[in-house]
Amino acid sequence: MSAAASVDESSLHYRGWRVVLACFLMAFFMFGFGLYGQGVYLAELQRAHGWPGTLVSAASTFSFLLTSVLVIFTDDLLARIGLRSLILCGLAALGASTVLLALMQTPWQLYLAYALMSVGWTGMGTVVIATVLNSWFERRRGLALSLAFNGATCGGIILVPLLLSLTGSIGFRAAMLATTTAMIVLVLPVVVIFMGWPGGMSPASVGRPSGGSAPAPSHSRKTLLANAAFWTMVLPIAIAVLAQMGFIVHQVSFLEPLIGRSAAGFAVTIMAGMAVVGRLSLGLFVDRLDPRLACAASMTSQAAALFVLVQSESPTVLLVCCAVYGFSIGNMITFPPLIIQREIGAGAFAAAMGLGTSISGLVSAFGPGIVGLVQSLTGNYTTAFAMCVLLDLVAAGIVLWRPGRRAERSREGVSIS
Repeated sequence: MSAAASVDESSLHYRGWRVVLACFLMAFFMFGFGLYGQGVYLAELQRAHGWPGTLVSAASTFSFLLTSVLVIFTDDLLARIGLRSLILCGLAALGASTVLLALMQTPWQLYLAYALMSVGWTGMGTVVIATVLNSWFERRRGLALSLAFNGATCGGIILVPLLLSLTGSIGFRAAMLATTTAMIVLVLPVVVIFMGWPGGMSPASVGRPSGGSAPAPSHSRKTLLANAAFWTMVLPIAIAVLAQMGFIVHQVSFLEPLIGRSAAGFAVTIMAGMAVVGRLSLGLFVDRLDPRLACAASMTSQAAALFVLVQSESPTVLLVCCAVYGFSIGNMITFPPLIIQREIGAGAFAAAMGLGTSISGLVSAFGPGIVGLVQSLTGNYTTAFAMCVLLDLVAAGIVLWRPGRRAERSREGVSIS
């Protein structure tokens, strides 16, 4: 299901790199509007309508949970309506969501907007991006994924400050409508022109062997749930992202009393910038590395950064720790497709990505709440972040477990004897 081996994937003329550009723009706007922009919506909707923060926060939680359910069926949707149609449906849903956020007047419209955003995640999120790039790349797959997913981080670095700046000058409604228009103008033609499967593939064949003898997607998901290799990839990623989400949400609250509000904001910027550097650095070498070892190293580095963070009050040390932590943040969504391709294979790639993303999303959604609960019970973040350190180390240990390799060695021993 990957690009032909005879194709020079390093050539800039290779069509797969234009697909990477399309995926970068999809991730830029999907994560910019769908994840990083939610803090802006919270503040502006409270200011405009006087709605309590719990109402808007509950809508965000509803959206993330609904997304975790919908992405399970990505492989079915790809087979039924095709890649380009699914992406265009996601783009239309995300555009309708952001327009509704700008024009809404009642709370029920808020939940409709966030439901539409979930449809956007299904059509333009990590599962679709990873699946299409997996089909286009073999030798440079890691670099392609890293470049495309950097769009997610750039969405937070660029789109959110732009929204805030435009809101201050022309108002929230006009800012949302202007940025939505920019999204349609930039993403629509790129998707229509560049997006598609490599020659010889069709939407109906994605995730299935060409012989057509593979089980239906539902059976594939049942098989995945009984696959130990699948769980030793999904569980550690979910645990690490839970700890990661907990730290990211509470980072400013932890740092502000120690180094001040402006320095805490600078720490967030450093962390986001290092996430871009980390993805690019990994992308250059990951195709020559064992993805499980690289994943465990990333988790361990985050644990080490958090451990030092809670021991120090030096502004310089705290900023360095945030930089080290940020270096591995973005890579947590790059490792799963690499591991899936190597160990589960292309035949169940879309199903495995959808199911894994769903499980990871459901588990990690509790990260901020758990960290907040531990902080409120202990009165400080030391115990809460120490828990995150432990979770990262446990995740690093689990991801190194290779049950499939043990079974393979057992079969080899039987055949030799």
